[in-house]
Amino acid sequence: MPIIRRGRLAGVCAALFGGWMVAIPMAHAEPAPKVVVTIKPIHALVAQVMGATGAPHLLVSGNASPHTYVIKPSDLKTLSDADVVFRVSPLVEPFSVKLAKALAKTTSLVTLQQTPGLQLLTQRAGGPFEQHEHEPRTSTAHADHDHDDAAGAVDGHVWLDPANAKLMLDHIAATLAARAPSLSATYLANADGAKARIDTLVADMTAELKPVAGMPYVVFHDAYQYFEHRFSLNVVGSITVNPEVPPSGKRLSALRAKLAKLNAACAFGEPNFDAKVLAVVTEGTSARISTLDPEGAALMPGPDLYDTLMRNLARNVRMCLQPKQ
Repeated sequence: MPIIRRGRLAGVCAALFGGWMVAIPMAHAEPAPKVVVTIKPIHALVAQVMGATGAPHLLVSGNASPHTYVIKPSDLKTLSDADVVFRVSPLVEPFSVKLAKALAKTTSLVTLQQTPGLQLLTQRAGGPFEQHEHEPRTSTAHADHDHDDAAGAVDGHVWLDPANAKLMLDHIAATLAARAPSLSATYLANADGAKARIDTLVADMTAELKPVAGMPYVVFHDAYQYFEHRFSLNVVGSITVNPEVPPSGKRLSALRAKLAKLNAACAFGEPNFDAKVLAVVTEGTSARISTLDPEGAALMPGPDLYDTLMRNLARNVRMCLQPKQ
């Protein structure tokens, strides 16, 4: 009987058919795409979809801000090997404009703000803004918001509405499935599981925030209107229009007057910004001071970060607006 020797050729096994040993190629699992993600909340969503198939690489780590992030030399090799890069939008991650121009032609750059069906809100005007109803915009498959850089541009903090996060999970899964068809069932199932967890998250957050709906408060910069819109909250002003530019004395005085007039309960800072500014804004008012972290700067990256980030926002808002007696 002829014998086929087992050599070093990978992917070949021997099987016995009618007394003959014949060579049959072994089935190999298709490798997962190499994925890079710009910021932590989106990284968490991508990590949930990828699951055990692979780990996405995060660019803006630690407490760095995507508004001021600069691509490091160590990022370049990772980006050069990437199959897919996920970002939110050029306004949220300004560094991604140059990044987009440097990517290989074989690399897909996915702008999640363009996810079909996403509910988009327009950036509010500068100054202590008034609570008002927004006319949400619905993105289409070919919407292009890359050049919205003035008043009226789309607010890029889209992940702070869990309904948007669910749509992005589907878009992420479809993108990855197109790159690795043999893993598509896994990606779609992982996205479905993540969406079910978001449903639980929304139910819990709605219950926690219901007692403080409508109570006025101020935030450091206007990053939260998706969160506010979804959970019927009442943010009445932001300390600064641009988080990288110190607010003027005139603006601080206007906000302090508004806090006093509305008897606002809280003023919220953020992990990366000077707490002394909050002390100036709240001086002479009854407003308490707390912190919100819209991008997870203080959190460890990973698939659980999105859930933790959103629950932290709800808990901190509720605890500051309605402290225990």
